[in-house]
Amino acid sequence: MTIDPSVLGNGLGHEPEWTATVVGHHRLRHDLAVIRLIGEFVPFTAGQSVEVQVPRLPGLRRRLSPALPPSLDGKLEFHVRTVPGGWCSGSIVAETAPGDEWRIAAPLGTFLIDAAGPDVVMVAGGTGLAPMRAQILELARKPRQPNTYLFLGGRSPRDLYAADMLVLLAEELPWLTVIPVVESQDDPHWADEWYERARVDVGFAEDELLLGTLAEVVGSHGAFDDHQVFVCGSPAMTRATVDRLIATGTPPELIQYEGI
Repeated sequence: MTIDPSVLGNGLGHEPEWTATVVGHHRLRHDLAVIRLIGEFVPFTAGQSVEVQVPRLPGLRRRLSPALPPSLDGKLEFHVRTVPGGWCSGSIVAETAPGDEWRIAAPLGTFLIDAAGPDVVMVAGGTGLAPMRAQILELARKPRQPNTYLFLGGRSPRDLYAADMLVLLAEELPWLTVIPVVESQDDPHWADEWYERARVDVGFAEDELLLGTLAEVVGSHGAFDDHQVFVCGSPAMTRATVDRLIATGTPPELIQYEGI
């Protein structure tokens, strides 16, 4: 992709910044929202994260990973989950509204796939799915795609918030395999009104769900010694999964990882 130098800054030493307007705020769970925006073109690479500032929290920046690859028409999508005790993420999930103007800055990271390289293993916990989805959609634009295996984990089936989208995506992309992983096959007994509202008919069948933590399930497959391996999720999940991958023979230099 060729980037116009004019979007990279004003020449005065200030960090470049772009604006985008919220056009959709979709609560999928009590603690999770998908937020869609349209605005200026942001020159990031699929798999990177960016800093965002939202109008209700002026001056406060939070780093998020876009769930779409770069779009010349300025489309952005973020998956935001409330962090326990995190009033910033809680405000974004609960209070974002269409028309809000976000400020975007500082693309960062090297969480990047080599489309000409070997097969890909992705391990995503929760909203760690966002950069993985951006990379999958970016791969779909390439003339060649490596076989890609996405392990998606949650505590229970209800945590797999993007099941419908991933089932449809895997049907459309023959090189993509999605492996859903849950620590329990039973959802919590308490009701989540947002889950009930967002419920759809498309999703993972019960017999498709692998039981265990992501670290356990991914580790049970042995060494990925000829793969590009990506891990993204909570810091605890990321550490446990990377440790298990290395313990089962995956070379550390083949693993890229990022906590959210």
